[in-house]
Amino acid sequence: MGGGVELTLQTVTQELARRGHKICVVGPVGSHIDGVPVVEVPGALQTTAQTQARDLPVVMPHRSVLAAMWDYARQVQDQYDVLFNIAYDWLPFYLTPFLQTPVAHFVSMGSLLDVVDDAVVQTLERYPGTVGMYTATQAETFGLGDRCRCLGSGVDLTRYTVGDRPEDWLVWLGRLSPEKGLEDAVAAAHISGVPLKIFGRLEDAAYWEQIQRDYPEAPVEYGGFLTTTEQLQSVVRRSRALVMTPRWVEAFGNVAIEALACGVPVIAYRRGGPSEIVRDGQTGWLVEPDSVAGLVEAIARLDQLDRRACRQQAEAEYSLTALGDRFEAWFQDLVTRYGR
Repeated sequence: MGGGVELTLQTVTQELARRGHKICVVGPVGSHIDGVPVVEVPGALQTTAQTQARDLPVVMPHRSVLAAMWDYARQVQDQYDVLFNIAYDWLPFYLTPFLQTPVAHFVSMGSLLDVVDDAVVQTLERYPGTVGMYTATQAETFGLGDRCRCLGSGVDLTRYTVGDRPEDWLVWLGRLSPEKGLEDAVAAAHISGVPLKIFGRLEDAAYWEQIQRDYPEAPVEYGGFLTTTEQLQSVVRRSRALVMTPRWVEAFGNVAIEALACGVPVIAYRRGGPSEIVRDGQTGWLVEPDSVAGLVEAIARLDQLDRRACRQQAEAEYSLTALGDRFEAWFQDLVTRYGR
C-alpha cells in the first residue's frame, strides 16, 4: 500500500541504512523498499482503523499477517537492538512485555480506537520513552501532552524538483475516503473555477461517485494512484498549490512536506499535523476547518506567497539528515535504557 505511513517507513529505514545500521523490514507479501531487505510475510491484512467505530473490540482475521509478522520478530529479536513498530494496532503494544528486545512504537495516526488508546497509554506508563508520534497535535488526541517523543517526518529532497512556473490548477493528494474531506476541495474548485487534479488510492468508490453526482460541473480530474516519488513530484511541482481538507485530525501530512519540497504552497485546514507544518502567510494558508469559503479565499491569495520560501522550509526542517538524527537519537536512548 502507498501513503504517508509507508513513506515514513521508507525514508527512515533508507536513511538509517545509509548511516551503516543493519536494517530489516518485515511486511506483507508484495512489500518492497529500494536498498533495504524486506521479509515478506503471507497472511490476511487487518481492517484499517479509520473505517471502524472507536468502541469496537479487537478483531484479528484468520491467518493474520500482523500476528505472523510479530511471530517472526520474536524469533529473530536477538539479532537486533530495537524492534520498530509502525503498525497502528493493539497487538504490538500487547506483545511488548513478552519481548526481550526494546520496542519503539511509532504511532502513525491520532486517537481512533479506544482499545489502541488504552494500549498506547499503558505502554508509555510501563515503558517511558518508547512511544513516538509525528506531532504534538497528534499526541494531544491521546491526552499525552509532552509525554511522548515527537519526531515529525522527512523526505529525500534530491528527488524533488522545484517548479517555479506553475500551471493554473490545484492538486489534491490522498486516499479517496470520507475522512479526507475531498468534497470540500471539489466544492472550492467549483466555486473558484480553478481546476483541481486529484490523485490517490480509490478506497471508497461510492464516496467518489457521490462527490461526482453532487458536483457534476466542477473542473476536477481524477488521475489515479501515483506509485512513485518521481510521478508524484512531476505532477505536484506544476500545480499552483496543494489542497488539504481532512475531516479528522491528521497525525502529520507527508504530502504537505512533499509539496513544500517542490516549492509548492499548501492550503490546509487548521486541523491536525498540517497546522504545525504550514507557515500561514509564508508557505501556505491555514483555513478554519470545514470552511469551503475559506478555501476559496485562500486560493484567491496564492499569488501573495513565495514558492522559494516553501523549498527553504523543507530544506531546514524536513531533510533526511534531520529525520535520521531524530530517529537515531530515539533508538539510541531506548537501547541505553532498555537494551539487554
